[in-house]
Amino acid sequence: MHSAVRRRPDIFVERLETSFGVVERPLSPWQRVANSGTFRKGAILVIIAAVWQLYATRLGNPFVLPTFTATFDAFVASLLSGELLARTMYSIEVLLMGYAAGLVLASVLTALAATTRVGRDLLELLSAMLSPMPAIALLPLAMIWFGLGIGSFVFVLIHSVLWAVALNTNSGFRSVPSALRMVGMNYGLRGLPYIALILVPAAFPSILTGLRIGWAFAWRTLIASELVFGVSSQAGGLGWFIFEKKNMLDIPTVFAGLFMVIAVGLVIEYLVFGLIERATIRKWGMQH
Repeated sequence: MHSAVRRRPDIFVERLETSFGVVERPLSPWQRVANSGTFRKGAILVIIAAVWQLYATRLGNPFVLPTFTATFDAFVASLLSGELLARTMYSIEVLLMGYAAGLVLASVLTALAATTRVGRDLLELLSAMLSPMPAIALLPLAMIWFGLGIGSFVFVLIHSVLWAVALNTNSGFRSVPSALRMVGMNYGLRGLPYIALILVPAAFPSILTGLRIGWAFAWRTLIASELVFGVSSQAGGLGWFIFEKKNMLDIPTVFAGLFMVIAVGLVIEYLVFGLIERATIRKWGMQH
């Protein structure tokens, strides 16, 4: 038989009536708007535009700095005429050719570096030699080799993309934990399957960073090349559009061309790379 449990007389238990109230309080409409990154970034752009408008109005010299409203009017007019959009599409077409070729070469170099010692030495040596060299400095040489055509621009774009993507990818591969590498080897993975199934997913944050940096380098290299060396194959891109309007002293349209350079950069960053980031590394829990 179990003895009855008796309460000790020296212990006094007092039951407290507690009420915590509402633990989770809904946010106000203003708080929900303020928590939106899109709203905050839009507010920053509005402030920059207001400061620009006030300063340009006070300066009173449209040949030095046109007002924001004049620049916006020129931007809309250039879009409606179709000229700005056609020049932009031409530049993007050239950019995609150089970017794709650079990615292919970067993939070959990093695959060799990940699987062989000679490939690693080759990548380290070539990147140390060529990565610090400005891509636009190679354009005169490219024009001697490939002439005044798209080939010259593609050549310098490959240089802009190749080393940024290869170095970041190789750095990501080398930072993959040894335990994960051993898992792949225990499953018998070697060569390209090992790279595709083990290294690439584990190093994808570094790879995506390299893709972003390579895109930014390529875009600014292309615009600078068109500004300095003009047209290729009797056609001009966005950089040549800016150069032409500068020679015509149409400064608002020059700024409109720069607007388009920024707009393309924002679209690629937030709609392309941002979508890839949300669908991969954020979904996988590799980034917050």
